[in-house]
Amino acid sequence: MEYRAFACAVTALLATRSARADGLADEDVWRYRSSAIAIDGGVVAALPAALETGLAKGAGAGIAVGRTLFWGARASWVAATETAIGWDVTHHDVKLRLIGGAQTSVGRGTFGLRLGLGGTLVHELRTRIHGDIAGSQGALRETTASSLLPAADLDGVVSLHVTRGWMMIVSAGPSLTRVDHALRTGWNSYVGAAWQL
Repeated sequence: MEYRAFACAVTALLATRSARADGLADEDVWRYRSSAIAIDGGVVAALPAALETGLAKGAGAGIAVGRTLFWGARASWVAATETAIGWDVTHHDVKLRLIGGAQTSVGRGTFGLRLGLGGTLVHELRTRIHGDIAGSQGALRETTASSLLPAADLDGVVSLHVTRGWMMIVSAGPSLTRVDHALRTGWNSYVGAAWQL
């Protein structure tokens, strides 16, 4: 146990010395800057736009321009698979949003509210369970359909400046999608990293 503590102390000392030898002091490593343009990417978890149950998971990215008031665009892809009577159903949701919002900074943190308006492209794949055993092939075994649905998101966004232009971002909030002439509510969550230009 004492050996591990000694090894950790020596490693930290060598890392500090090498950083200072390169001309970087401790305060330089954690210094951050703020910019009006940020590009981010990360992972998404959400309720599927049109599938009644399940959890959709995938990836998302976006760009935001502005400081107190900002605007930009976001895109994400998520997928969910559930089993219905006789079928395996997979939904792929591609979400495209124009965004706008407001934010304020407190120390290293930024807190904001973001509204997104746009569409969700839903691609559904249905595969008959044990269709090969029953002799089903082609259209009898698989069916596909796609639909573009109008949608809106309202997310609370928290960003933390880490070092230089890098930030960590967490966002979550409700969503509203028009499915079959009715409004369906859901939610979105996102964790990612951003780089300020």
